[in-house]
Parts: sequence; structure tokens; C-alpha cells
Amino acid sequence: MPASVSGWMLFALLWLTLPVVTPVRRQYETATESVISLNPPWTDFFRGESVNLTCYRYGFKSPQKAKWYRNGKAVGETKVHTVKVSVSGKYQCQADDLHLSIPVHLNFHKEQLVLRAPPAVFEGEPLVLMCHAKEDIAQKTLTFYKNGFPLKPSGQHSELHIHHANQRDNGVYHCSVKKIWYTTSNSIRVQVQVQELFPRPVLRARPSQPIDGSPVTLTCQTRLPAQKSNVQLQFCFFRNFETQALGSGCSNSSELHIPAIWTEDSMSYWCMAGTMNAQTRKQSLTIEIPVQRASADFQIHSVPASTSVFEGQLLLLSCSVKGVPGPIKFSWYKRDKLNKETKTPKSSEAELKISTVNSSDAGNYYCEANNSRRSFVSKAVPVTVKVPVSQPVLTLSTGKTRALEGDLMTLHCKSQRGSPHIRYEFYYEDVFLEINSMLSGGGASFNFSMTTERSGNYYCTADNGLGAQRSEAVWISVIDTTKNRSVAVAAGISGGLLLVAGVAAGVLFYRWFSRRAGGKPASDDSRNPSYSEPQEPTYYNIPACIELQPVYSNDPKEEVVYTEVRKAQQNSKREASPEITLEETGRHYPHLWSHGSHAKFCHSCWQAALLQDLGTFTVLWLIPKLPVVMP
Repeated sequence: MPASVSGWMLFALLWLTLPVVTPVRRQYETATESVISLNPPWTDFFRGESVNLTCYRYGFKSPQKAKWYRNGKAVGETKVHTVKVSVSGKYQCQADDLHLSIPVHLNFHKEQLVLRAPPAVFEGEPLVLMCHAKEDIAQKTLTFYKNGFPLKPSGQHSELHIHHANQRDNGVYHCSVKKIWYTTSNSIRVQVQVQELFPRPVLRARPSQPIDGSPVTLTCQTRLPAQKSNVQLQFCFFRNFETQALGSGCSNSSELHIPAIWTEDSMSYWCMAGTMNAQTRKQSLTIEIPVQRASADFQIHSVPASTSVFEGQLLLLSCSVKGVPGPIKFSWYKRDKLNKETKTPKSSEAELKISTVNSSDAGNYYCEANNSRRSFVSKAVPVTVKVPVSQPVLTLSTGKTRALEGDLMTLHCKSQRGSPHIRYEFYYEDVFLEINSMLSGGGASFNFSMTTERSGNYYCTADNGLGAQRSEAVWISVIDTTKNRSVAVAAGISGGLLLVAGVAAGVLFYRWFSRRAGGKPASDDSRNPSYSEPQEPTYYNIPACIELQPVYSNDPKEEVVYTEVRKAQQNSKREASPEITLEETGRHYPHLWSHGSHAKFCHSCWQAALLQDLGTFTVLWLIPKLPVVMP
């Protein structure tokens, strides 16, 4: 073999695989099938020459066993995975239990001139064609042809060098040698087809529709053929029409990780893949990456499970969120009844802890998730604090515990503290009266009319479901005005009758004594001829009861005591209507009226009559609704 063959040792490994692809080194995709390598690395030889074939598992791994096939038929199995071949044919191998490799066509020629070419030619790489003869060839007589047209001679006349192969170099090549006597010897023709080193890359985004603030991974997908799996590619990522590569620039990784992508980053992206020497570069098509605005899915858990807690209890609120990329910082807020918002202390954690709950902790709580670029707010969770009712206080509308029969009385029951809904109940001597439930803190009232039968203890209870409380009892007494005044009337009548009886007895005795003495009293008006006895009735019926109104009101429990009755005499002894004044301790009744020498009045259906002047005495009678006969 000529010395020039040593330069071709770069083709020592030729990997041939089926076109099934899987990720490899995050750069390209290829198959994990059986492969064949050739040494020397070409397929055309002279008869009598040989070539070594080696069967491998993918990834340069030696198999445990290998099967060989020629023209589709098994030719043997051996633990040695390298065989020497000198017969033309289509060869395949199977490493262990993998699939067969792609076939390798070997040709052993009897011609004197052979054009040697590599089994595969890839774009951007150097291509070397070697014209080899059994005998020495004068370099000046050697010519290379492409598609029948002679090519200019290269530096080494036995080799044709193409530094960077591309599609323009596709064609049919052969070489010829001029012999003496102007005869020409031609080699066999070789079809050269320059293959893609890798296909045009395709850019993928994962996820294809990322959420605002979430990470995204860009992948520039392409693949290298098995024969060129050792080629190192370089990848660059771009956005819109920018010329500056994203990230830290181009690298040998086919992936670019973006930690967070935002809605303003919604635009077109593309990537480029190329060899390290930049001889082959290919650009992907652009793709649009629509960034969706994040929608937070909040979950708020509480301990206890119900957000209604008792005063003094422990309350835990825990906030979790889905759909929002991290890292996330949490904040807790409370909105009170006046819609005032306050940030709770120590709220940078996902958990809010209130060791001892009191009534001021009631309100609507919500958490905020912040990922340094966006803020997301949860729905409000109402927290109610249950406060047991305090002991209620029972009060009276009049403020007095004694009332007259028929008076309207209002009982008011109120607890100063307690969560709504509060149920108030009213009792009289442990007898239930009425229920009144209140949502607000104004308490409850009960109205009733007082009777003598309703004197006794009154109390109320308050209950909001956390334990009933009872008020102190209040004693209310009712004054029976009819019964009390009857006693006074009876006493007045008895005293009056005794007085009248005494006076009458004295008068009778005086008149009898005067007659016996043959004279008349000085005051006897019958002796005066000018005096005529007035025709007055001998008795008066008391008119209908007239209620007299006092100038000011005293406590109705006090008995009516009349202290003085006066008759103001005029100069004339028989004037028609003397001025009569009735006085009571602490009271004055201006509605007293008089008729002749008699006065009549009524107070709470008590009747009074002023007797006729009996000498120097004036007597008042008090009687209950009875006619009084005047002497």
C-alpha cells in the first residue's frame, strides 16, 4: 500500500447505523445499533488485497459475540468481533442481540487502475480521491475526471484534494493514465455524493407556552450520522433580530435554560448549529413563544379547620400557591369591618400564627405571593372570633322599682360583650315571658302593663350558643291605689262622724239650754226679722268623679294626708260663696270648687264634702263615691 495511505487513517473508523434516532450528548440524535468499521477506510481494492471489518456495539463498546452476514446470509458466529475479508460482497454484522448494521459494499477489482474514495463524503469536510495502479505511474501522465471532464492537476498528482466538500462536488469521478505508445488506461467510475453533516436544526421550547415568570428550556435539535459521531458541534440561540447570542453565548450544548421568562419576552426565537471550524453552519426557522400571564391557584388551610375560633384559641393559617414560579415570598394581610387593610407582623412566611386569638383578630385574611417580578393575591378568608356573652344587666325604663297599677313598664336586657347572634329571654318569678334575638349589640326589650298580680322578681338571660348567662333579679312592686285610699276614706269618715256627733250633741245641748232659760243664742238669726232662711237642699249628691291634677308629682306610694281646711270669712256674715282652700302635705289642688258654704272635689274617685258652718267649726268629710247629706 502506498505511503500516502497513512494520511487516510482519519477514516479508520466508519460507523454505519440504521436511521433510528435517540438523544446523544444533548447535541444530536442517532441509533444504538450495530456498526462496522473498515481498515483501510475505503471500499475498492485490487484482487488479492484484504480489508479488516470490526463489529461494535454503539458507543465504541465491544460485544460479547458477533454474527456476520454476506449478501444477507449468515457466514458464522465468533467471539472475535474482527474479521478479514478479501471477497466482494455486501457485508453486515450483529453485535450481541442488537439489530443488523447497515450494509457495506466491498469491491475487489482485477483492473490495473483503481480510484479509491471514502465510503461516505460529508459537507464541509475535506475530500481526497486517490488513483492507484498496480504499477508505478508517472505523475505527469495521470488525469482526474468529473462527469467526463478533465480536472486541473493538484499538487500531488496521484490524489485529488477538495478542501471543503459541498453539493457542487457531487458527480462521477474516475482517473486515467497514459502509457507508452499513447495508450490510455481508465479506472472504474466512482459516484461521489456529498452528504449532510447534520440536517437543519429545529428549535423547540419546553414548555411551548410557558407561564409568566416560569423557566423555559430551548433545544436546538439536529443529528449527526454515526460515521461522524465524533464531530463536535456548537450551538447558538437568538431572539428576534438580535445578533447577540442569548445566555453566555455559543456553546457545545444544544440546550439553553432560561430561569424565568415574562410576558414582555413573548417574541420570536431561533437557533444556529455549526462545526467548531465554522465550515458548516445551519440556522433553524423562527418560532414564537407566547408567554401566558400567570394565574395563581391559592390554597389556604386553617387550624382549627373552621375559621370560626373561640377567644383565647390558637389560630394557624397556611398559604400555598400553584402556577406561580418561585422563589416565592409570602405576605399576610387583614381587612377589618371598615375595609381597612393592615399587613400582619411576621408575614414573610407561608404560615400565619396567632397564639391567642381575641376579638380584634376577627376580619378577612388573604395572602400575597411575590416572585420578585409579579405579585399575586389570594381570595380573602373570613375569620370570626366567638366571644361568650357577659352577664346581662336588666334595667327599667322608668328607673324605679315601684309602679302604679296600669303603668306601662319596659324591661331592657343587654350584655356588654358577646358574639352575635345573642338570644335574650325574659322571666317573671322563673316563668318564661318572651324571647328576643338580636344581631347587634343593642340588647333587647320587653314591654308590659303593670297589674297588682305582677309584683315580684324579674330577670333575663343572654345566650349566643357559647353558654347562657343570667342577670341579677329586679323586684318590682305595684301599688293598689283603690285599696290604699279606701283605708284613708274609712278613717276620715269615722273621725268625721265622731266629730259631727260631738258637735251636734253640743249644739243640741246649747239650744235646749237656751230655750230653758227663755232666751236665744246671740247668733240666732231667726230673731232678726230681716233674715229669711235660704231654701237650700238638706243634702247634696256628689257629682261624677273629677280627677284633680297636682301642681307637681310626688311618689305615688305616699298616702294622701289633708292637713288643713280653711274658710276665709267675709265682712258680711251671710255672703254667698266663701273662699274654700284644701291643702295636702306637699300638694295643692287648685281645682277645688265650692257651692254656697259647701266644697266638693274628687281625687282617684275619692269624694270630699265641706259641712255647713256649725257655729265656729268647719268639718271636712272624705267618703268613697257616696252622697253626703249635709245638716
